[in-house]
Amino acid sequence: MSELRGIYSLLLREVKRYLRERTRIISSFVQPLLWLIIFGAGLGSVMPSSTNFSYQEFIFPGIICQTLLFTSMFMGISVIWDRQFGFLKEILVAPISRVSIFIGKMLGVSTDSMIQGTIVLMLGFLIGVNINLPLIVKTIPLMFLITVGLVCIGLTLASVMNSLESFGTIMTFVNLPMFLLSGALFPVQNLPSWLQWVVYINPLTYAVDALRIVILGDEYVSLFTLQFDMIVIIVFDVVMILVGTYSFSLRK
Repeated sequence: MSELRGIYSLLLREVKRYLRERTRIISSFVQPLLWLIIFGAGLGSVMPSSTNFSYQEFIFPGIICQTLLFTSMFMGISVIWDRQFGFLKEILVAPISRVSIFIGKMLGVSTDSMIQGTIVLMLGFLIGVNINLPLIVKTIPLMFLITVGLVCIGLTLASVMNSLESFGTIMTFVNLPMFLLSGALFPVQNLPSWLQWVVYINPLTYAVDALRIVILGDEYVSLFTLQFDMIVIIVFDVVMILVGTYSFSLRK
């Protein structure tokens, strides 16, 4: 029970910190809205259009993944903040395991990311996406699976860094290639073969593809089946949880 209370306390702390920062909540839908309206309309005017959906609808699931990616990995900075202010030391000497500490922070940050992703999902009606209750019910669990592995990357990197500046630099180095090479902004079928291999080893590619299948439905010609996308995402989550808990257990 003490382990469960510790996990819940850390989860609740992360969620409260997020809800108290109104600027973060506002930016959670302003930035994706700018991507959808400005970038989507601008690039959509030169991109080949589909007979089934507009370019803005095509990139909409990718923008959701972008929100999940940037939020999940950037929130790893909370580990560095906690270390600098001494709170992490208090957690590490608490009578709970390092695994529980990692899981608590992971679930808390995942919840924050899902809140932001849900806000962006609700903006879909602005570009003609049919947002209904069945779609929301199917999308939210999928977003949770996507965030778990991404959060673990951020927490793992933050656990081995001591500088906010270094963390920000590494995050940019990791985030942008993952996002740009996920097919979020363009179809990957016509890419050169050497670049397609890079796209296919990117776990975010399968997240984007799975969200497009769920949100766009039968109108979208998917890269893979939804079942295959889910298997890849789950395997990625398991691997990153193991890596993250191990790296966190090495902290002194």
